[in-house]
Amino acid sequence: MRKNESITYQKTMARNRRKKAIRKDVFGNAERPRLVVFRSLKNITGQIINDQNGTTLVYLSTLSKEVKIDTSKKRTEQSFEIGQKLGEMALTKGITQVCFDRGGYLFHGRVKAFAEGARKAGLKF
Repeated sequence: MRKNESITYQKTMARNRRKKAIRKDVFGNAERPRLVVFRSLKNITGQIINDQNGTTLVYLSTLSKEVKIDTSKKRTEQSFEIGQKLGEMALTKGITQVCFDRGGYLFHGRVKAFAEGARKAGLKF
């Protein structure tokens, strides 16, 4: 650990390093867009992106107005619901296969619950 570097800074830099390594291999196109997950302390966000065009096809978050999430549930359960509803929205737009971009987070906890919810809705990855 260097002087004057907080642990939070070190964790952020490590996540950014993992994120860059993942993005070298994961690329979304028209047939298989990229499903990106972002996890903050209180909320979770998912979006399906076509990297060839640079467009977001589907977006959903715990803060979205079109979805009402029960805040009394645990955040892992909320993540599962968001993943499931995002998968349903993707299927209505004709998206069946995606490549999953965990954004540098470990595939554990809320990120895993989000992925399982999307799989339960019918997305394949």
